[in-house]
Amino acid sequence: MNACRSRRCAALAAGVLLAVLPSEYSLGQSSGPIAIIVPFSPASGPDIVARGIADQMSRQTGEAVIVDNKTGASGTIGARFVARAAPDGRTLLMTADPPFTVNQFLQKQALYEPLKQFSPVGELATGTLALVINSAVKADTAQAFVSLAKEHSSDINYGSPGVGTPQHLAMEFFKSASGISIRHIPFKDAAGATTALLGGYVSAAFLPIQVALPLPRDKVRILGVSSAARLSSVPEIPTLSEQGFPGFEAYFRIGLLAPAGAPSELVTRTSKLIGAIVRSPDLSDKLAAVGLVALGSSPAEYAAVLAADEAKWRNVVRDAKIAPQD
Repeated sequence: MNACRSRRCAALAAGVLLAVLPSEYSLGQSSGPIAIIVPFSPASGPDIVARGIADQMSRQTGEAVIVDNKTGASGTIGARFVARAAPDGRTLLMTADPPFTVNQFLQKQALYEPLKQFSPVGELATGTLALVINSAVKADTAQAFVSLAKEHSSDINYGSPGVGTPQHLAMEFFKSASGISIRHIPFKDAAGATTALLGGYVSAAFLPIQVALPLPRDKVRILGVSSAARLSSVPEIPTLSEQGFPGFEAYFRIGLLAPAGAPSELVTRTSKLIGAIVRSPDLSDKLAAVGLVALGSSPAEYAAVLAADEAKWRNVVRDAKIAPQD
């Protein structure tokens, strides 16, 4: 109860801040609209957050704000576009990690350097993944699934939307944590992987919790979530950490970045503005409805998270022996 009150108070405070932000929160000096580049398709998590903040951002700055989806290559095309843009506050990147920090380890020739070519503005939201199995797999807990996978590794596989996606890396991380060895079957997109799981063509998958929850319970079974603590929205679902895999956490993080070289005062100003918008009651509730937790961290906090994630996913890619692609 006290935690809920604290979150509500923080959200209300963010709403008050939005109401009193001064006109000096203009972003950059160049002409033209502010462009938020989303390197993923419409309706993806980063796209939802970007479109959620664009209108309020425009009202607060008095400038046009557009959302531009530049998709392809697991977010690489959009990220590289922003890395090459002028560091004047007019071009920003709204992306998800993974794959933001991990793409460099999955490509024979990295097309951008995440910690060198960008100025972190803030982590805006996190999403939780769930370990889901087809109902034909005879396991009711994560430990039971691991035991089954160890005994019948040739019969158990898993699907993902492709190499380097959060779902793929989360399962490889879980394989390392649990000591299992099951085959990866990549699909072209999330819909294909989910359909294959429902049809029993793959045994298991990590899915965003908001995707997993509506799936028919006669087709799939949710074994656990990848968050550090149980989710308040579904407290009956245990974490994987508490089921015998301590320290196992696998989030996908949605954040905003500017090109490297952006003035620190501009980055700080942008971070405060966007943080207030994303924590406002209206937007935070909308994000919660699609399984995202609103944050709004500082540039320094986001930079530290990205550095830690880069090290984490580098180890996962190395341990899983994932070969770089052309």
